[in-house]
Formats: sequence, C-alpha cells, structure tokens
Amino acid sequence: MTTTEMPAVNECTVVGCSYNHDGCHAFAITVSGADGVADCGTFVPLSTKGGLPKVVAQVGACSRVDCVHNSDLECTATGVRVGPGRGDHAANCLTYQPR
Repeated sequence: MTTTEMPAVNECTVVGCSYNHDGCHAFAITVSGADGVADCGTFVPLSTKGGLPKVVAQVGACSRVDCVHNSDLECTATGVRVGPGRGDHAANCLTYQPR
C-alpha cells in the first residue's frame, strides 16, 4: 500500500482538536483505542491550530485489529469519519466496525 492508497479522513467534527480547522490538517492520523472504542490517537486538545496548510489527512496506521476495515494494521476503508469521543479530550473513528 502506498501513501496514495491510504484512506482519507473525509470528515472530522471534533471542534477541540488542534488539527481540525474546516477539516483535518494532520498529514496522517493513527487510530487506536480499547474497550470497543476506536480513538483518534492524533487528537491534540490545544487552542493552537496546527498541521498542514491544506486538508490532506489520511489514515496512517490502525491498531484496532478487531475492525472489519483493518488488514495487517492498515485501514482498508474508502474513507473515515472522526467525531467526538468520550469526554472533552477524545476523538473517535466513527467508521470503526467490530468484526
């Protein structure tokens, strides 16, 4: 799989993330988590906005081996959505589906 084949972050609705300003501006996100939740491991709860000058985010890695979209720790979904997670300082991959 090359970087052009990595699934895009199609949507992020997490207002409190430094990488989200009218879309995810991280180059790539990491999906992690436990207990039936797929966390966005790239979530940064700072008021300073960061990332690249344009929206190009993609899924760089996924450690949720129990997800139907995970193949050899790579995401095979056509795109992912990220939304608020549990608590104020969390974001989840909403595309996550347990096997």
